[in-house]
Amino acid sequence: MLETGGLPILRPLAPGREDEPFAWAMNILAPFSNRVSVPIPAGGVSVPLAPNLAGEPFPIHGDAFQRPWTVTGRTPDALRLDLADGCFGPLRYAAALTYQLSPGAFTARLVLRNRAACVLPFGGGFHPWFPRDAGTRVAFAATGWWPEDARHLPRTTAPEPLPEDLRFETPRPLPGGWINAGFAGWPGEARIRQAGTGLALRLIAREMSTLLLFSPGREADFFCLEPVSHPVDAHALPGHPGLRFLAPGEEMTLSMTLEWSGEGAQPAP
Repeated sequence: MLETGGLPILRPLAPGREDEPFAWAMNILAPFSNRVSVPIPAGGVSVPLAPNLAGEPFPIHGDAFQRPWTVTGRTPDALRLDLADGCFGPLRYAAALTYQLSPGAFTARLVLRNRAACVLPFGGGFHPWFPRDAGTRVAFAATGWWPEDARHLPRTTAPEPLPEDLRFETPRPLPGGWINAGFAGWPGEARIRQAGTGLALRLIAREMSTLLLFSPGREADFFCLEPVSHPVDAHALPGHPGLRFLAPGEEMTLSMTLEWSGEGAQPAP
């Protein structure tokens, strides 16, 4: 649980839901983010990826969040975990994850390495779950968005102009209804204000240019702002935007920092 002064920064885990991966405060997305609807290129052939979650017709969020990690380093304010043998279809990879606490901030750093013998498309990101109530306000810049279709895939092959009700340059409430969309041209920073508690958050993820916003509606007690390396179903989009084609042994690094301040905020332990 990540909190300050008794106030939750990320959504607390509800008792009895420890076996549900999406009940935790944050999920690690690797070796890709969100859904993939097409076979991926691997060694000169196209290889389909099998669905990995019940009820989902497409593979989603990779499998790093479904695999056991090994704790390989621990200090009072940092934790390192390693996944030596990640494998999602042809996507053979190793991953190293570091969590670091400092006064008023939390940083997650993910390093992915291609373990396969051929060039492969990799991506990833972070899937934090934030508390939501009537006083929640969000602010971030973007140049366009990827509205979803009925399959939760991008409705168009390029980002569309932002509608007025989805312009978050200045703090505004989240949509009252369902939203599950990617925002393009994101400069790597977002702000969250929890007016009910006075807590202010700043999310920073400079290596990533897509921000996913997910919320079922105002009745939900959570929402997600997910900094990711590529839009949903980038494998099927022209030019594979945001995907990194890593040679054997090559690495990519993604990081996210959460900073907090406010009346109830206290330095991290």
